Order: sequence, then C-alpha cells, then structure tokens
Amino acid sequence: MQINHPVTHREHDYPDTDSLVSMTDRQGVITHCNHAFVDVSGYAYEELIGQPHHMIRHPDMPAQAFKDMWRTIGGGEPWTGLVMNRRKDGDHYWVVANVTPIMEGGKPSGYMSVRTKPTREQIDAAQSLYLRLAQQEKNGKEDFYIAAGQVRRRGVRGLAASAIQSSLTSRMGFALALVATLSMLPDAMDWQGAAATIARTGILATGLGIVFAWFTWRLNAALHEALRFAGELSACNLTGVPRLDFPEPMGALMRRLNQVQINLRAVVGDVRKEITGFNASAREIAQGSFDLAGRTETQAASLEETAAAMEELASTVRQTAETASVMATRSDDSGLIAGRGEQAVQDARVAMDAIEQTSRKIGSITAVIEGIAFQTNLLALNAAVEAARAGESGRGFAVVATEVRALAQRSATAAKEIQQLTAEAAQRIAEGSERIHGAGKTLVEVTTSVSEVGAMVRQITGATREQSQGISQVNEAVLQLDTVTQQNAALVEESAASAGTLSQSAETVQRAISVFQIHIHGSASRPGPLQQRAPALQRATGRVMAHAGKQPQVANRGPGVTALGRTLQLP
Repeated sequence: MQINHPVTHREHDYPDTDSLVSMTDRQGVITHCNHAFVDVSGYAYEELIGQPHHMIRHPDMPAQAFKDMWRTIGGGEPWTGLVMNRRKDGDHYWVVANVTPIMEGGKPSGYMSVRTKPTREQIDAAQSLYLRLAQQEKNGKEDFYIAAGQVRRRGVRGLAASAIQSSLTSRMGFALALVATLSMLPDAMDWQGAAATIARTGILATGLGIVFAWFTWRLNAALHEALRFAGELSACNLTGVPRLDFPEPMGALMRRLNQVQINLRAVVGDVRKEITGFNASAREIAQGSFDLAGRTETQAASLEETAAAMEELASTVRQTAETASVMATRSDDSGLIAGRGEQAVQDARVAMDAIEQTSRKIGSITAVIEGIAFQTNLLALNAAVEAARAGESGRGFAVVATEVRALAQRSATAAKEIQQLTAEAAQRIAEGSERIHGAGKTLVEVTTSVSEVGAMVRQITGATREQSQGISQVNEAVLQLDTVTQQNAALVEESAASAGTLSQSAETVQRAISVFQIHIHGSASRPGPLQQRAPALQRATGRVMAHAGKQPQVANRGPGVTALGRTLQLP
C-alpha cells in the first residue's frame, strides 16, 4: 500500500451539509469529483483528475478495511464504512463513505463514492476499532475481522453473532427443523395410537402456525418499511432515515434503497449547487451583456461623431490641398516674373554701362575741344600781338583775331560746361549702375526665395495630398469600425437574449430539481419559488430578462453507525 506523506495528525473540520462525491474507473483512477471533495481534500481539481484515488489515503488507515472494500465492490456489491482520509497539507478528515459499483454487462465499469460527515461518536468508535485492528495485526491473533463493511467476530461469539445475523430464510429453516424435531416427541415418549397422532398433529400445526406467523410478521415489517421508504423516494423526499436492522435478504434490500437515497441526495445537492452557480453566472452574463450593449451603443455614437469629424477634417484638408496647389502655381508664376525682372535689370545694367562708356567718350571729346579752344585762344592772342606790331596794316587782322579769341573763349566756356555736365551725368550714371547692380542682386535673392517658396509649397501640396488620402483611409476605417460596432451591438443583444433564455432555463431546472427534499442544516428543504429575480433591460430590444436567484447550498448526511456493531461503516 502506498504511504502518503506528510502527516500532521490534525483533524480538518468541514460543514456537515457537504457531500463529497467522486467517481473512479475500474483501476481506481479519479474521473470526476465535486467542488466539496476538492475543497476538503486540499488539492486542486486538476491535481485530482487522472490520479489514483489512494493519493488521499491516510497511512493510519488499516489495510484490511480497503481490502474488504475492494473485495466487496469488485463483486458488484455496495460498501459503506468510516474512513480517515489525508489532505494535501497532511491534515486528516473523517467521512462515512458509501461506494457503489457502476455495473455494465454484469461487471463493474467504475465506482461512485459519496461521503458524508460522521458524528463524533462514530469517529470515536472507528478510531477504537482501527486501534484494535492494528494491535491484533501486531500480535498475529485475530479476534474479529471486517466483511462487507461489517465487523465479524471469530470463535463461538462469532458463530453466535452469525446465527443472530442469519438470513430470514435460514431462520425459517431452523424454526421448521425445530418444529419437526418437536413433532417427534410423542415417538420419543413412546406414545401410541390416537394420542400420538393428535399430539404430533398439534405440535406440527402449532409450530408451523407460529413459524408462519413469525415469518409473515418479519417479512411484512420489512416490506412495509421498504414500501414506506420507497414511497418517500418516489415522492422526492430524501430526508427519511430507513430501518436497516432486518435479516437478509430484506436487510440488503433496505441497504440498497438507503444507498439510492444517499446517492440521490449527493447528486441532487450537487445539481442544486451547480444550478445556483449557473443562475448567478447567467445573471452576470446578462448584466454584462446589458452593460456591454450600453457601452457599445455609446461607442457607436462616438464613432458616428468621429466619422463626421473625420469627414469634415478630410474636406478641410482637401480644400487646403487645393489652395496649396493654387499657391504652388502662383509661386511658379511669381518665380517666372522674378526671373524676367532679373533679366530686365541685367539688360538695364548693360545699357547703363554703355551710357557710362559713351559719357566717358563725351568727356574725352570735350577735353579735346577744350584743348582746341585753349590753342585757338593762344593763336588769337599771338595774332593780336602781331597785328599790333603791324600797325595800321594789321588792324583788320587784329579784329579777326579778337573775334577768334572771343570765339575760342566761348568754346572753352562751353567745353567746361559740357565737361561739368558730363561729369555729373557720369556720376549719376555710376550711381544708377550701382543701384541697378544692387537691384539685380536683390532680384536674384528674390528669385531664389521664390524658388524655395515654390518648392516648399509643392512639398506642402504633396504632404496635404497624402494627408487627404490618409484621412480618407482613416475615414473608411472608421466607417468600417462603425459597421462592425453596429454588428457587435446586434450580437450583444442576441447574447443578452440568450443569457435571458439560459437564466429562464436554469430557473425551470431549479424548480424541477427543488421537488427533492434534502437536509439543510438540520431541516428539510421544501419545494418553493426562486428567492429573487434580477431583471435586466436590453436597451435595443426593450425586453426584460428575468434571472433566477440563489438557493441555499445543500448536502446530505449518512446514517449513523454503532461502535463495533454489526454495520460498522468504513469509507
């Protein structure tokens, strides 16, 4: 036998309303267990499923009890007994185990075990029994043993107990044998004739009558109890406690009926708990669907507003793109005009340079004229001097020389004025040329700036066009998201309706299962309506979904056992 550790020798307490249910296959591998079993064992559900059932076996449990259990259920018979199991943390807990084989084709295909919490008297009796089992195993002498969950004594006391616990038919056979033996008393007493016949007939009649009456009474008592208990079961009343102190085979029948009640209590209790949780989950799903529907509707409205805003933004960006395109065209035109202005300034500069050269030539010519006037003036002066020397004969020549001199002076004066005007014109032409040169540079800078502005405007136009395309794509995505949101809203409404239907179905199932009466904290539950309803309005459909409320959690409790009695129950 596997030894499980650790062991703390601390007893773990649990509610006496809990029924610990598990199912195993033929090899004892756990295939199912309820929440109460999981909670009390200390293991997680995943740690239990697929594992051998002896993982919860306590090392202080005698091996003889488990051998008897497997021998009994392997033969297709149910087994009941007290068992101490080990929790994951090493603590232990006591259960009244009711193991029922699941038969297929006349052979066990699996086992269902329903455990309830025993009383303190039952636990004390089991501890005393297991201690004596351990002592007699250590001593090598067996005074008693366990068979089919019952304590059997050896020796004379065991034979007496077996006689007391014999079947009804065996007792009847013994009684008939006793009557037959008594009927031979007249022969043993040497009675003869009519007296012996009358005595023998009287003994037989009286004995058979008593035996028949006793047999009928015992059989009817067991049948009445079985009928009563079966009536309670058929009326879905699982709170009754049957009598089990009947001889075989009626005792086996009552134990089977009692096992049916125990299993039904466990199953119905688990179903009630699961239905209660199912109702709570259905209400939560319905409320969540309701809240989600509201949020989805709000999101849909926000998406519609977002779609409208994105449409306005897309329109604005398109207008900006068109304006930027026009600006780019105007910028290109301005660049062309600035280029033509630059060319005109360059042409004017060339013309000013030509005028400046012409002015310089005029200055040179004026200098020549001024020189000629100076020379003429000198010649006229020389001519006047010579005419004076000539006297009267040179008077006419002197007049001519005077006129020539005056003409030379006037030419010199005019040449000076022309030279002065030419110098001023040259200065102004130089200043104009310089200004035109500066204007040329400015126009070059303007042309460069206009080109740069044009390039930037073209970049802005391209970026705006891309933004417009991106916003259009975002707008399409928002519209698609809006469509998906509307579809999700419809699905949420359908989910809310489905949750309402599930809740109504759970309520129907709970009403159906509530006809079973089982123990709840010492009182019997009665069929009744659900305790509460949780309405949830669906905004889009306007329907009201009713949700079932919680029922108290239920469990069962097995029958009591007596210390070292005939029906000592092991797990």
